Amino acid sequence: MSTIAKKRVGVLRGGDGKHYTSSLQKGGDIIFHIQEKLGDKYKTFDILIDKDGVWHLGGVPINPGDLQNKIDLAWNTTHQSFSNTLENLSIPNINTGGFSSTLQNSREFLREHMKKINVEMPRAIVIPLYQKDFDGPRERFAIKKAKEVHEKFGAPWIVKSFTPDTSMGIHLAKTFNELVGAIEDGVRHEKSILVEEFISGKIASFHSLSGFRGEDIYNFPLGNTFGNLTSLEKDKLNSQARDLYNHIGASHYLKSDFVLTPRGRVYLLNIELHPDLRADSHFSQVCSLVGVETHHVLDHILERVH
Repeated sequence: MSTIAKKRVGVLRGGDGKHYTSSLQKGGDIIFHIQEKLGDKYKTFDILIDKDGVWHLGGVPINPGDLQNKIDLAWNTTHQSFSNTLENLSIPNINTGGFSSTLQNSREFLREHMKKINVEMPRAIVIPLYQKDFDGPRERFAIKKAKEVHEKFGAPWIVKSFTPDTSMGIHLAKTFNELVGAIEDGVRHEKSILVEEFISGKIASFHSLSGFRGEDIYNFPLGNTFGNLTSLEKDKLNSQARDLYNHIGASHYLKSDFVLTPRGRVYLLNIELHPDLRADSHFSQVCSLVGVETHHVLDHILERVH
């Protein structure tokens, strides 16, 4: 009795950028789900790229060219440039795409592109990392920057680390003094700081997947939202999510977070290009609503790679 050979999937994670840690987690989640739920169909290979850009397979440094005979396809959770290497080696791979990846990783680039397609985002100011020689006395820095923010747009404000970071909390500042305190927290954590205007309204997150269930772009049902949406509001946001998927050139998956104001204005809050596979994630919840599990989605994405 013959057996069907398993497809060999290399999962790239790590890399030399600021998203090294998040890439380790995303890649690890993908490996776990494939091994636990799809092990009869795929064999995984953990390909770690360290912060110096050195590739490793099974903990041993490897020349990327040697992967040609070891894997059939790859899933890249690192920087897009590593997908270029895979493509030069004629290794099919899942990646976020150069343009959409840049949009996800650069808030300002995303904001500028959204302006071009008439999608609103909350106003924002980036406060660079405090430098004593350039910024002057530390005790005056937070007050000075808070005044600059206040001149641009009023309270309330969302204050957080400019780069993904769990050590600094996310602050909702409703007064000038709270804004000063939130900026001081960023200085203590030695972080560049992102200050955005807080938009009040109904918040909804859409998960969009290409080619799923016979649709060009399939939107999973909303699941939990902050504020009940009417049918017209759901239709409006569904259409917005699909349009956004096309506009940014998402290659397989997109999560788009919106807020709908009481006056009917739609703001884009954030985008993500890899599904969150954790058991308690919002994505897992919406998968359950349509009778699928997260590993079914992984299988769908892997099947579409040629």
